[in-house]
Amino acid sequence: MNNTVTLRDLAKMIDHSLLHPTMTDADLRKGCELARRYDVATACVKPYAIALAREVLAGSDVGVCPVIGFPHGNSATRIKVAEAEDAAKAGGSEIDMVINIGKALGGDWAYVQAEIKAVNEAVTAQRAILKVIFENDYLKDEHIIRLCQICSEVGVAFVKTSTGYGFVKQPDGSYNYKGATVQHLKLMRQHCAPTVQIKAAGGVRTLDDLLLVRSLGVSRIGATATEAILEEAKRRGIGATPVRLESVAGNLTAGTY
Repeated sequence: MNNTVTLRDLAKMIDHSLLHPTMTDADLRKGCELARRYDVATACVKPYAIALAREVLAGSDVGVCPVIGFPHGNSATRIKVAEAEDAAKAGGSEIDMVINIGKALGGDWAYVQAEIKAVNEAVTAQRAILKVIFENDYLKDEHIIRLCQICSEVGVAFVKTSTGYGFVKQPDGSYNYKGATVQHLKLMRQHCAPTVQIKAAGGVRTLDDLLLVRSLGVSRIGATATEAILEEAKRRGIGATPVRLESVAGNLTAGTY
């Protein structure tokens, strides 16, 4: 891995997440404007917001990344295929899809693989790429490994840890999630083909979090803390000229890791 980094390198690792169910059109517009201002990889939006995102991002180098089957992955395969195709035709350059989690937990790998393959074919036919969301909080290591193998066989562009909404009931009755963890990111990088990239989502909230997952082979993150991450990078002297990571890295065991 390159041990130097620029501000643009870091910005282009970020899908700025605009997926909370309470977001209004005004919120989405403001979020897309932020994504444009910081020149991130994409603005990640709900399907109905593709047109709005394209309007705000027109003429920029920021893509539009709609989600489908989101956040629980329970739509029928034909609906996911139709939703993915529609999202790509509407201008989504990258599509994030949630797997059928129950089918994975039940070991129906033929169903899981057929669905991923069908959606990937629909997306790539429109010259877009697919990111496959596992929702690792619900899964055991053996499920994650098998999903990595399937995604490698199908040839998807990315695998992704989480939606950010995969809340698991805790012993005290509350609901929470871990999101991207070091253990799972290492597992995913180990078991995916080199051509399959890794996206970390959930819990990557600081510059040190971003630098840590980058060191594990992650090339993209989903984040709501985009502004905080990139402003911290500026404060540490990261700009247009490449700087050595050793000179800017802080506590790389920070956050939820």
